[in-house]
Amino acid sequence: MASLSITSSSTIINSRASPLPRQASTSSPSCISLPMLPPQPLQSTAYCRKIARNVLTRATEVEASVAADADTTELPEIVKTAQEAWEKVEDKYAIGSLAFAALLALWGFTGLISAIDRLPLFPGVFELVGIGYTGWFAYKNLIFKPDREVLFQKIKDTYRDILGSSS
Repeated sequence: MASLSITSSSTIINSRASPLPRQASTSSPSCISLPMLPPQPLQSTAYCRKIARNVLTRATEVEASVAADADTTELPEIVKTAQEAWEKVEDKYAIGSLAFAALLALWGFTGLISAIDRLPLFPGVFELVGIGYTGWFAYKNLIFKPDREVLFQKIKDTYRDILGSSS
């Protein structure tokens, strides 16, 4: 029968042989001490600010012209339309309150749907209802050209009603 004996010259950490050489230390025999890393060099904040200033002052003419062009770019038409509509509103406090109430309701409905989604039966049923409604909507409004044109006209009319524009 073979027997296993461990001598004091063996290096053992957590009952496993270690590939690292053991250094002589006064700590317990199951620990290996590693050499300390050198300290990181300290940089003053004034030096960092000086570098940042130099980087900013070395901008080329091309970069300066790109920055000037970025300032003169026009806003998209929908943003201009939204700004004009906001300027026409007399009671901005009421509109802001309604927007806040809408966001609060959206948050509440999201929580409600999340709670329903955790119930075991409802997610599969909702998925089937969603697939069925999507198929019905596509068949009713998107497959045939006259139906598509009616749908697009409804969307344009609704857009005009919401924005109040005559275009």
